[in-house]
Amino acid sequence: MLRVFFHPLSITAFVAFFIALLMAVYPTETLLSSLRGLSIWWEVLFPALFPFFVISELLLGFGIVHFFGKLLDPFMRPLFRLPGIGGFVVAMGYMSGYPVGARLTAQLWAQKLITRAEGERLVAFTTTSDPIFLIGAVSVGFFQNVAVAPILAFAHYGGGLLIGFLMRFHDAKSDSLSLNHVQKNNSNASLLIKGRIAKSRIALALKAMHEARLLDGRGLGRLLQDSVQSALRLMIVVGGLVVFFSVVMEMLTHIGLVELLTEILRLCFGLLGMPIQLADAGIFGLFEVTLGARASGSSSTGLMHGVAMAAWVLSWSGLSVHAQIASLLSRTNLRYRPFLLARLLHGFIAMILVYLLWGWLGP
Repeated sequence: MLRVFFHPLSITAFVAFFIALLMAVYPTETLLSSLRGLSIWWEVLFPALFPFFVISELLLGFGIVHFFGKLLDPFMRPLFRLPGIGGFVVAMGYMSGYPVGARLTAQLWAQKLITRAEGERLVAFTTTSDPIFLIGAVSVGFFQNVAVAPILAFAHYGGGLLIGFLMRFHDAKSDSLSLNHVQKNNSNASLLIKGRIAKSRIALALKAMHEARLLDGRGLGRLLQDSVQSALRLMIVVGGLVVFFSVVMEMLTHIGLVELLTEILRLCFGLLGMPIQLADAGIFGLFEVTLGARASGSSSTGLMHGVAMAAWVLSWSGLSVHAQIASLLSRTNLRYRPFLLARLLHGFIAMILVYLLWGWLGP
């Protein structure tokens, strides 16, 4: 009986019922928090993410991803044990922010261009904040000090690349299958490894792009329509998760659970000799990036500690982003656990980098 009660599905069902009960008790707060979440999605996330989702679909259809994959293969494999096509995901993920990296990784897996182990490595270090949010919203908006942007960016993105290097050791046994084995049943992927060594890499990359485009076969109108429809479906999922976690945070705040967690974190910070005022930012950042980054910028603990906590919040990404990633991974055989461990490690590495480099890069 106890075994059934403590089953993950049973616990999830109980939590869902408890949240639904709280929503019935606090209907006004539920509506207002839903509207706040919807406002964040419509005014910030939709205009920021939707164009990138459409563009990523178009680039895949046109074969641009295959072009960059061929060019970057000599660099990606030695460093991250990933095919060159992963370099495009790294660039798009770091430029566009979460969850674009996971979205592209899921697409590459669906096309059999990467294995499960490679997909898990890739999504683990391409889930980052976009530079616009890091500089404009966090550095200028929350800290009101653009001088913190360099050290925050170095800690966040440098920590992400370090995670990518460490993840090269993840699931090494599965590499015995090799990507070439997966590509035997996929003529599209096999085009990436064909060609004579005497030819230039650019020529091979152009050939791979051309052949991928021919294999896709869709006209511009059809490709654009499919890209918009796919991006809209994903944006609806993202919006629903943002609204849901906005309501959950509001409900947990009303019953005092957020304050309880904050007190526990304050005690832990006190034992570690860290400013206890950062606990608020830590708890908010545990659930949602924007709330945690805002709390980090408004803390009275000193600029260095606030930036360190902001680096942790951006790198951990918040449970709201985790839910978005889990939703994308659910359509593949990629596991969530490696991503979770990578986010935890990334958060602590980014925080440590801020303290180590403050004397050189700090304002």
